[in-house]
Amino acid sequence: MLLLQQRGRMTADALAAELGVSVRTVYRDAEALAGAGIPIYGESGHEGGYRLVEGYRTRLTGVTEGEAEALALSGVPQAATDLGLQTELAALELKLSAALSPQQRDRAERARQLFHLDVVAWFQRAEPVPLLALVANAAWERRTVRVRYWRWKEPREVERDLRPLGLVLKGGRWYLAASQGTGPVLPYKVANLMAAAKTEEEFDRPEDFDLAAWWAENLDAFDARRYRGEAVVRCSPDAVERAPDNLDADTAAAITRAPRDEQGRAVATIPIETEWVASGELMKLAGVEVIEPASLRAMMRERAQAVLDLHAEPNTEPA
Repeated sequence: MLLLQQRGRMTADALAAELGVSVRTVYRDAEALAGAGIPIYGESGHEGGYRLVEGYRTRLTGVTEGEAEALALSGVPQAATDLGLQTELAALELKLSAALSPQQRDRAERARQLFHLDVVAWFQRAEPVPLLALVANAAWERRTVRVRYWRWKEPREVERDLRPLGLVLKGGRWYLAASQGTGPVLPYKVANLMAAAKTEEEFDRPEDFDLAAWWAENLDAFDARRYRGEAVVRCSPDAVERAPDNLDADTAAAITRAPRDEQGRAVATIPIETEWVASGELMKLAGVEVIEPASLRAMMRERAQAVLDLHAEPNTEPA
C-alpha cells in the first residue's frame, strides 16, 4: 500500500520483486487490502498494474513537521543532535513504536540494543558547529546566506553570499554544498564558518542537482588533486598491523592488502600527495622502509637524522 502511495501505478511483477514475494502473493494481498476497505484497484493491459484511488493517503497520526524532518536522520542520532532535532527525533520514535505490533516493537528494541553508529573517526573529536542549524534552515527555506568563512589559502577570511543546497556528514564533519549563484557548487566546511546570517533573497534550487551524486564526484576530484604520485614501501609485520590506526584509509588499504613475504613483511605501492607530506606520515610508524623513489628515501633519512641530532645529548634545560 505504501509503495503504491509513493510511486503510483506498479505492476504485480514489480511489486513482487520489490517485496521479495511471489506474484501470486501480490494478487492475494491486493484482494485482502480491497476486502479491508483500502481503495486499491487493478488495470490490465500494457499500461496496467495496481493503483490506489487518486488522492487516497494513509497517515501516521500526530507527526509534526519537525518530526518529519527528523525522520531522515533516524539512523544517525548524532546528526539529529547537531541539527537541534533530537527532541523531534525522540518524539517520532515514540510514535512509530506505538504504531508497531508487540513483536515488531521487540525487534526494534533488540536492534537498538545491538547496533550503534558512531560517525566520528578514531582519535578525533566531533567539531563544534554552532552555525549548522542556521545554514540547514536556510537550505530548507531556499534562502541565500551571507557568511564569513575561514579557508586554507590567502586571504584566509572571506565573505560570501551562498545558496545552500544541502549538507553532508563525512567522518563526523559537516560540509555545506553551496554555490554563489552562477558558479559551481563547492563544499564549505561548516566548522570553518565564522559568522552566518540568512538574507531575504530566495533562490530556485537546480532541478538536476543530486546531493549524493555531487558528493561522490567531489570526492573523486579531491582524490585526483590530492594524490600526485606513488611510492613503494616495505613494512614490517607490526607496521602492517598498525597502519589502519595511523595512516589515511587509502595508504593503509594499500599496505594491508599487499602480499606478505615469509617474514610477514609487505611490499606495497602507496599513493602520496607530496614527498614532504608522505615522509611525515610514514614516520608515524616504525618498521616502514621507503624503496622508491630515491628522493623520498633520502628525505626520510634526513628527517630521521634530524630527530637523532635533536636527541643526541641529554636535556640540560631546567625542569
